[in-house]
Amino acid sequence: MVINLYNNYNKEISFDYKKIISDLESYDSNKEISLILVDIDEIHRINKEYRHLDYPTDVISFEAYRDDFEEEDNYGGDIFICIDKVYMQALEYGHSNEREFAFLLCHGILHLHGYDHMNKDDERVMFSKQEEILDKLGYRR
Repeated sequence: MVINLYNNYNKEISFDYKKIISDLESYDSNKEISLILVDIDEIHRINKEYRHLDYPTDVISFEAYRDDFEEEDNYGGDIFICIDKVYMQALEYGHSNEREFAFLLCHGILHLHGYDHMNKDDERVMFSKQEEILDKLGYRR
């Protein structure tokens, strides 16, 4: 997988997010995605505008529309991760910033691969796959 990084977060990031991105690029070599790092105000705006939910979230994925690309194009879509939420949730869940960022990036990638958690069965499948990938890469709880 190729992850094109766009860092729109205006503060310093205190963990090695580039290593995590590199680690997760090994998940699937057939996709290209864009990863956009944002602050809490930007993710709130995006969530409100596109999902009609008036609160900040941690990660949002937008799958590429197939009509916009040629059949041989492997563009998977865009993932927005809120770095402020990475810090908050790592503290809340009692694990490292690296683990939280890896979790959110993996979560977004799986959404772009068609996984979802709209019901209990889908959630079990997606979260199991997520933990399998994170454990394999060493980002354990």
